[in-house]
Amino acid sequence: MCNKETITSTGRKMMISENILFGMGNPLLDISAVVDKDFLDKFGLKPNDQILAEDKHKALFAEIVKRNKVEYHAGGSTQNSVKIAQWMIQKPHKVATFFGCIGTDRFGEILKKKAEEAHVDARYYEQNEEPTGTCAACITGDNRSLVANLAAANCYKKEKHLDLDSNWELVEKAKVYYIAGFFLTVSPESILKVAKHASDNNKIFCMNLSAPFISQFFKEPLMKVMPYVDILFGNETEAATFAKEQGFETDDIAEIARKTQNLPKENTRRQRVVVFTQGKDDTVATVDDQVTMFPVVDIDQNDIVDTNGAGDAFVGGFLSALVQEQPLEECIRAGHYAANVIIKRVGCTFPEKPNFH
Repeated sequence: MCNKETITSTGRKMMISENILFGMGNPLLDISAVVDKDFLDKFGLKPNDQILAEDKHKALFAEIVKRNKVEYHAGGSTQNSVKIAQWMIQKPHKVATFFGCIGTDRFGEILKKKAEEAHVDARYYEQNEEPTGTCAACITGDNRSLVANLAAANCYKKEKHLDLDSNWELVEKAKVYYIAGFFLTVSPESILKVAKHASDNNKIFCMNLSAPFISQFFKEPLMKVMPYVDILFGNETEAATFAKEQGFETDDIAEIARKTQNLPKENTRRQRVVVFTQGKDDTVATVDDQVTMFPVVDIDQNDIVDTNGAGDAFVGGFLSALVQEQPLEECIRAGHYAANVIIKRVGCTFPEKPNFH
Protein backbone atom coordinates (compact mmCIF):
# COMPACT_ATOMS: atom_id res chain seq x y z
CA MET A 1 0.00 0.00 0.00
CA CYS A 2 2.24 2.82 -1.13
CA ASN A 3 1.21 6.42 -1.40
CA LYS A 4 1.45 6.35 -5.19
CA GLU A 5 -1.37 3.91 -5.52
CA THR A 6 -3.03 1.62 -3.03
CA ILE A 7 -3.55 -2.05 -3.83
CA THR A 8 -7.15 -1.55 -2.78
CA SER A 9 -9.13 1.65 -2.46
CA THR A 10 -11.16 2.75 0.52
CA GLY A 11 -13.94 0.28 0.47
CA ARG A 12 -16.29 1.58 -2.17
CA LYS A 13 -18.16 -1.29 -3.70
CA MET A 14 -17.51 -1.68 -7.37
CA MET A 15 -19.57 -3.59 -9.88
CA ILE A 16 -18.21 -7.10 -10.07
CA SER A 17 -18.00 -8.42 -13.59
CA GLU A 18 -17.61 -11.98 -14.84
CA ASN A 19 -14.03 -13.27 -15.14
CA ILE A 20 -12.62 -10.41 -13.03
CA LEU A 21 -10.57 -12.96 -11.06
CA PHE A 22 -8.18 -15.33 -12.82
CA GLY A 23 -6.71 -18.47 -11.29
CA MET A 24 -4.41 -21.08 -12.79
CA GLY A 25 -3.14 -24.22 -11.11
CA ASN A 26 -3.37 -27.95 -10.55
CA PRO A 27 -6.97 -29.21 -10.64
CA LEU A 28 -7.07 -32.26 -8.40
CA LEU A 29 -9.85 -34.46 -7.14
CA ASP A 30 -9.50 -34.52 -3.36
CA ILE A 31 -9.93 -37.92 -1.77
CA SER A 32 -10.18 -37.40 1.98
CA ALA A 33 -10.39 -40.05 4.65
CA VAL A 34 -9.61 -40.49 8.33
CA VAL A 35 -6.62 -42.81 8.78
CA ASP A 36 -4.51 -44.03 11.71
CA LYS A 37 -0.86 -43.63 12.61
CA ASP A 38 -0.03 -47.07 11.14
CA PHE A 39 -1.27 -45.89 7.76
CA LEU A 40 0.95 -42.78 7.94
CA ASP A 41 3.95 -44.88 9.03
CA LYS A 42 3.40 -47.43 6.28
CA PHE A 43 3.76 -44.73 3.62
CA GLY A 44 6.33 -42.65 5.50
CA LEU A 45 4.04 -39.64 5.96
CA LYS A 46 4.25 -36.86 8.55
CA PRO A 47 0.89 -36.10 10.24
CA ASN A 48 0.85 -32.52 8.91
CA ASP A 49 2.52 -32.12 5.55
CA GLN A 50 2.12 -31.58 1.83
CA ILE A 51 4.15 -33.67 -0.58
CA LEU A 52 4.13 -34.84 -4.16
CA ALA A 53 3.51 -38.57 -4.59
CA GLU A 54 6.54 -40.74 -5.33
CA ASP A 55 6.52 -44.33 -6.53
CA LYS A 56 6.27 -45.61 -2.96
CA HIS A 57 2.94 -43.76 -2.58
CA LYS A 58 1.22 -45.26 -5.64
CA ALA A 59 -0.46 -47.98 -3.56
CA LEU A 60 -1.67 -45.38 -1.06
CA PHE A 61 -4.38 -44.11 -3.42
CA ALA A 62 -5.85 -47.57 -4.00
CA GLU A 63 -5.66 -48.37 -0.30
CA ILE A 64 -7.20 -45.16 1.03
CA VAL A 65 -10.22 -45.64 -1.24
CA LYS A 66 -10.66 -49.25 -0.09
CA ARG A 67 -10.15 -48.94 3.62
CA ASN A 68 -12.08 -45.88 4.68
CA LYS A 69 -15.26 -43.92 4.27
CA VAL A 70 -14.04 -41.61 1.54
CA GLU A 71 -15.20 -38.17 0.46
CA TYR A 72 -14.52 -36.75 -3.01
CA HIS A 73 -14.26 -33.00 -3.57
CA ALA A 74 -13.06 -30.81 -6.42
CA GLY A 75 -9.72 -29.58 -5.19
CA GLY A 76 -6.29 -28.32 -5.93
CA SER A 77 -5.14 -25.27 -4.02
CA THR A 78 -5.87 -22.51 -6.55
CA GLN A 79 -9.16 -24.02 -7.66
CA ASN A 80 -10.24 -24.18 -3.99
CA SER A 81 -9.43 -20.51 -3.48
CA VAL A 82 -11.29 -19.22 -6.55
CA LYS A 83 -14.24 -21.46 -5.67
CA ILE A 84 -14.42 -19.88 -2.20
CA ALA A 85 -14.07 -16.37 -3.64
CA GLN A 86 -17.07 -17.14 -5.86
CA TRP A 87 -19.04 -18.52 -2.87
CA MET A 88 -18.32 -15.38 -0.82
CA ILE A 89 -19.44 -13.12 -3.69
CA GLN A 90 -22.45 -15.30 -4.71
CA LYS A 91 -23.60 -13.18 -7.68
CA PRO A 92 -22.78 -12.77 -10.51
CA HIS A 93 -21.72 -16.33 -11.31
CA LYS A 94 -18.41 -16.93 -13.10
CA VAL A 95 -16.57 -14.16 -11.28
CA ALA A 96 -13.52 -16.42 -11.52
CA THR A 97 -11.85 -18.09 -14.47
CA PHE A 98 -9.74 -21.16 -13.78
CA PHE A 99 -7.16 -22.82 -16.06
CA GLY A 100 -5.54 -26.20 -15.45
CA CYS A 101 -5.12 -29.63 -17.02
CA ILE A 102 -7.29 -32.72 -16.50
CA GLY A 103 -7.64 -36.16 -18.09
CA THR A 104 -10.50 -37.42 -20.23
CA ASP A 105 -11.83 -39.78 -17.55
CA ARG A 106 -14.42 -40.19 -14.81
CA PHE A 107 -12.52 -38.07 -12.28
CA GLY A 108 -12.18 -35.35 -14.92
CA GLU A 109 -15.95 -35.41 -15.48
CA ILE A 110 -16.52 -35.14 -11.71
CA LEU A 111 -14.18 -32.12 -11.59
CA LYS A 112 -16.03 -30.42 -14.46
CA LYS A 113 -19.36 -31.03 -12.76
CA LYS A 114 -18.09 -29.77 -9.39
CA ALA A 115 -16.61 -26.60 -10.94
CA GLU A 116 -19.91 -25.90 -12.69
CA GLU A 117 -21.83 -26.42 -9.43
CA ALA A 118 -19.48 -23.92 -7.78
CA HIS A 119 -20.17 -21.41 -10.62
CA VAL A 120 -16.49 -21.18 -11.53
CA ASP A 121 -15.69 -20.63 -15.21
CA ALA A 122 -13.27 -23.56 -15.47
CA ARG A 123 -11.58 -23.86 -18.87
CA TYR A 124 -9.59 -27.04 -18.56
CA TYR A 125 -6.96 -28.20 -20.98
CA GLU A 126 -8.03 -31.81 -21.56
CA GLN A 127 -5.59 -34.51 -22.68
CA ASN A 128 -5.73 -38.31 -22.68
CA GLU A 129 -2.13 -39.29 -21.92
CA GLU A 130 -2.42 -38.92 -18.14
CA PRO A 131 -5.41 -39.44 -15.83
CA THR A 132 -6.92 -36.57 -13.82
CA GLY A 133 -4.80 -35.67 -10.81
CA THR A 134 -5.76 -36.67 -7.29
CA CYS A 135 -4.83 -35.55 -3.81
CA ALA A 136 -5.15 -37.89 -0.85
CA ALA A 137 -5.91 -36.05 2.39
CA CYS A 138 -4.97 -38.47 5.18
CA ILE A 139 -6.65 -37.12 8.29
CA THR A 140 -5.57 -37.96 11.85
CA GLY A 141 -7.24 -35.84 14.53
CA ASP A 142 -6.70 -32.14 13.69
CA ASN A 143 -3.85 -33.00 11.33
CA ARG A 144 -3.89 -33.71 7.66
CA SER A 145 -1.16 -35.12 5.46
CA LEU A 146 -1.64 -34.31 1.78
CA VAL A 147 -0.17 -36.48 -0.94
CA ALA A 148 -0.72 -35.11 -4.42
CA ASN A 149 -0.48 -37.28 -7.51
CA LEU A 150 -0.45 -34.54 -10.14
CA ALA A 151 -0.77 -36.85 -13.16
CA ALA A 152 -2.72 -34.80 -15.75
CA ALA A 153 -2.24 -31.56 -13.79
CA ASN A 154 1.45 -31.89 -14.64
CA CYS A 155 0.66 -31.82 -18.37
CA TYR A 156 -0.49 -28.20 -18.66
CA LYS A 157 0.99 -26.68 -21.81
CA LYS A 158 1.29 -22.94 -22.31
CA GLU A 159 1.31 -23.11 -26.09
CA LYS A 160 -1.60 -25.58 -26.25
CA HIS A 161 -3.88 -23.63 -23.91
CA LEU A 162 -2.81 -20.30 -22.36
CA ASP A 163 -1.52 -18.91 -25.67
CA LEU A 164 -4.77 -19.58 -27.56
CA ASP A 165 -6.54 -16.30 -28.33
CA SER A 166 -9.87 -17.39 -26.85
CA ASN A 167 -8.14 -18.28 -23.57
CA TRP A 168 -5.76 -15.33 -23.43
CA GLU A 169 -8.78 -12.99 -23.82
CA LEU A 170 -10.01 -14.30 -20.46
CA VAL A 171 -6.63 -13.47 -18.92
CA GLU A 172 -6.89 -9.94 -20.30
CA LYS A 173 -10.41 -9.59 -18.91
CA ALA A 174 -9.25 -10.15 -15.33
CA LYS A 175 -8.09 -7.50 -12.87
CA VAL A 176 -6.83 -9.78 -10.10
CA TYR A 177 -4.68 -12.89 -10.63
CA TYR A 178 -3.96 -15.71 -8.21
CA ILE A 179 -1.67 -18.69 -8.71
CA ALA A 180 -0.52 -21.01 -5.93
CA GLY A 181 3.21 -21.78 -5.75
CA PHE A 182 2.39 -25.43 -6.46
CA PHE A 183 2.01 -24.55 -10.16
CA LEU A 184 5.73 -23.66 -10.30
CA THR A 185 6.38 -27.40 -10.51
CA VAL A 186 4.26 -27.59 -13.68
CA SER A 187 4.48 -24.50 -15.89
CA PRO A 188 6.63 -21.61 -14.63
CA GLU A 189 6.54 -20.11 -18.14
CA SER A 190 2.73 -19.84 -17.96
CA ILE A 191 2.97 -18.13 -14.57
CA LEU A 192 5.52 -15.64 -15.89
CA LYS A 193 3.39 -14.75 -18.90
CA VAL A 194 0.39 -13.98 -16.69
CA ALA A 195 2.51 -12.21 -14.05
CA LYS A 196 4.13 -9.94 -16.65
CA HIS A 197 0.73 -9.10 -18.13
CA ALA A 198 -0.52 -8.07 -14.68
CA SER A 199 2.60 -6.01 -13.97
CA ASP A 200 2.61 -4.26 -17.36
CA ASN A 201 -1.06 -3.32 -16.95
CA ASN A 202 -0.85 -2.36 -13.27
CA LYS A 203 -3.21 -5.16 -12.26
CA ILE A 204 -2.83 -7.23 -9.10
CA PHE A 205 -0.85 -10.48 -9.21
CA CYS A 206 -1.04 -12.72 -6.12
CA MET A 207 0.92 -15.80 -5.30
CA ASN A 208 1.25 -18.32 -2.47
CA LEU A 209 4.37 -19.99 -1.06
CA SER A 210 2.12 -23.08 -0.85
CA ALA A 211 4.47 -25.57 0.85
CA PRO A 212 8.01 -25.67 2.24
CA PHE A 213 9.27 -27.83 -0.66
CA ILE A 214 8.46 -25.04 -3.14
CA SER A 215 10.88 -22.58 -1.46
CA GLN A 216 13.48 -25.35 -1.14
CA PHE A 217 13.42 -27.19 -4.47
CA PHE A 218 11.74 -24.70 -6.82
CA LYS A 219 13.63 -21.65 -5.60
CA GLU A 220 14.80 -20.55 -9.04
CA PRO A 221 11.37 -20.37 -10.75
CA LEU A 222 9.86 -18.91 -7.55
CA MET A 223 12.39 -16.06 -7.48
CA LYS A 224 11.92 -15.38 -11.21
CA VAL A 225 8.25 -14.67 -10.55
CA MET A 226 8.75 -12.81 -7.24
CA PRO A 227 9.46 -9.38 -8.81
CA TYR A 228 5.94 -9.48 -10.28
CA VAL A 229 4.18 -10.50 -7.07
CA ASP A 230 1.96 -7.76 -5.59
CA ILE A 231 0.49 -9.89 -2.81
CA LEU A 232 2.29 -12.91 -1.37
CA PHE A 233 0.51 -15.39 0.90
CA GLY A 234 1.96 -18.14 3.06
CA ASN A 235 1.72 -19.76 6.49
CA GLU A 236 4.26 -19.63 9.32
CA THR A 237 6.05 -22.86 8.29
CA GLU A 238 6.36 -21.79 4.66
CA ALA A 239 7.54 -18.32 5.73
CA ALA A 240 10.26 -19.84 7.95
CA THR A 241 11.49 -22.13 5.16
CA PHE A 242 11.45 -19.27 2.64
CA ALA A 243 13.47 -17.08 5.04
CA LYS A 244 16.03 -19.83 5.57
CA GLU A 245 16.40 -20.43 1.84
CA GLN A 246 16.77 -16.69 1.20
CA GLY A 247 19.37 -16.29 3.95
CA PHE A 248 17.24 -13.79 5.90
CA GLU A 249 18.87 -14.98 9.15
CA THR A 250 15.79 -14.42 11.28
CA ASP A 251 12.92 -16.56 12.46
CA ASP A 252 10.82 -13.58 13.57
CA ILE A 253 7.77 -13.75 11.30
CA ALA A 254 7.23 -9.97 11.24
CA GLU A 255 10.83 -9.45 10.19
CA ILE A 256 10.48 -12.17 7.51
CA ALA A 257 7.39 -10.38 6.18
CA ARG A 258 9.26 -7.06 6.05
CA LYS A 259 12.28 -8.58 4.27
CA THR A 260 10.02 -10.36 1.79
CA GLN A 261 8.16 -7.13 1.09
CA ASN A 262 11.45 -5.43 0.27
CA LEU A 263 12.61 -7.98 -2.31
CA PRO A 264 13.02 -6.47 -5.81
CA LYS A 265 9.77 -5.52 -7.57
CA GLU A 266 8.97 -4.69 -11.20
CA ASN A 267 5.83 -2.57 -10.86
CA THR A 268 6.84 0.11 -8.36
CA ARG A 269 3.37 1.70 -8.50
CA ARG A 270 2.24 -0.97 -6.04
CA GLN A 271 4.14 -1.75 -2.88
CA ARG A 272 4.20 -5.50 -2.25
CA VAL A 273 1.84 -6.77 0.44
CA VAL A 274 2.92 -9.89 2.37
CA VAL A 275 0.33 -11.87 4.34
CA PHE A 276 1.36 -14.77 6.58
CA THR A 277 -1.27 -16.81 8.42
CA GLN A 278 -0.35 -18.70 11.60
CA GLY A 279 -3.22 -21.07 12.30
CA LYS A 280 -4.98 -19.91 15.46
CA ASP A 281 -2.41 -17.15 16.04
CA ASP A 282 -2.58 -13.65 14.55
CA THR A 283 -2.22 -13.15 10.82
CA VAL A 284 0.82 -11.01 9.99
CA ALA A 285 0.59 -8.49 7.15
CA THR A 286 2.66 -5.65 5.81
CA VAL A 287 0.69 -2.40 5.73
CA ASP A 288 2.65 0.40 4.08
CA ASP A 289 6.02 0.23 5.85
CA GLN A 290 4.58 -1.33 9.01
CA VAL A 291 3.96 -4.96 9.92
CA THR A 292 0.54 -5.39 11.54
CA MET A 293 -1.02 -8.30 13.43
CA PHE A 294 -4.64 -9.23 12.74
CA PRO A 295 -6.29 -11.58 15.26
CA VAL A 296 -8.24 -14.50 13.79
CA VAL A 297 -11.86 -15.34 14.65
CA ASP A 298 -12.07 -17.15 18.00
CA ILE A 299 -13.04 -20.80 17.66
CA ASP A 300 -13.60 -23.60 20.14
CA GLN A 301 -10.95 -26.25 19.35
CA ASN A 302 -13.73 -28.88 19.61
CA ASP A 303 -15.47 -27.28 16.61
CA ILE A 304 -12.47 -27.92 14.35
CA VAL A 305 -13.28 -30.80 12.03
CA ASP A 306 -10.59 -30.51 9.35
CA THR A 307 -7.92 -27.85 8.85
CA ASN A 308 -7.40 -29.06 5.28
CA GLY A 309 -8.28 -26.11 3.05
CA ALA A 310 -8.02 -23.43 5.75
CA GLY A 311 -5.18 -21.68 3.91
CA ASP A 312 -6.96 -21.94 0.55
CA ALA A 313 -10.15 -20.63 2.16
CA PHE A 314 -8.32 -17.67 3.70
CA VAL A 315 -7.00 -16.70 0.28
CA GLY A 316 -10.44 -17.18 -1.30
CA GLY A 317 -12.10 -14.92 1.25
CA PHE A 318 -9.30 -12.35 0.84
CA LEU A 319 -9.66 -12.37 -2.96
CA SER A 320 -13.44 -11.94 -2.76
CA ALA A 321 -12.93 -8.62 -0.95
CA LEU A 322 -9.93 -7.66 -3.10
CA VAL A 323 -11.87 -7.84 -6.37
CA GLN A 324 -14.41 -5.51 -4.74
CA GLU A 325 -11.55 -3.07 -4.05
CA GLN A 326 -11.91 -3.34 -0.28
CA PRO A 327 -9.07 -2.14 1.98
CA LEU A 328 -6.52 -4.66 3.26
CA GLU A 329 -8.11 -4.98 6.73
CA GLU A 330 -11.40 -5.99 5.09
CA CYS A 331 -9.68 -8.48 2.79
CA ILE A 332 -8.06 -10.13 5.83
CA ARG A 333 -11.36 -10.11 7.77
CA ALA A 334 -13.06 -11.86 4.83
CA GLY A 335 -10.17 -14.35 4.70
CA HIS A 336 -10.49 -15.11 8.41
CA TYR A 337 -14.25 -15.57 8.06
CA ALA A 338 -13.92 -18.03 5.16
CA ALA A 339 -11.19 -20.05 6.92
CA ASN A 340 -13.31 -20.17 10.08
CA VAL A 341 -16.24 -21.66 8.13
CA ILE A 342 -14.11 -24.22 6.28
CA ILE A 343 -12.33 -25.72 9.30
CA LYS A 344 -15.67 -26.71 10.85
CA ARG A 345 -16.37 -28.97 7.86
CA VAL A 346 -14.71 -31.94 6.12
CA GLY A 347 -12.68 -30.98 3.04
CA CYS A 348 -12.79 -27.57 1.41
CA THR A 349 -16.60 -27.42 1.46
CA PHE A 350 -19.03 -24.73 2.53
CA PRO A 351 -22.70 -24.12 3.35
CA GLU A 352 -25.02 -22.78 0.66
CA LYS A 353 -24.51 -19.11 1.53
CA PRO A 354 -21.96 -17.15 3.55
CA ASN A 355 -23.07 -15.16 6.57
CA PHE A 356 -20.45 -12.43 6.24
CA HIS A 357 -21.20 -8.73 6.66
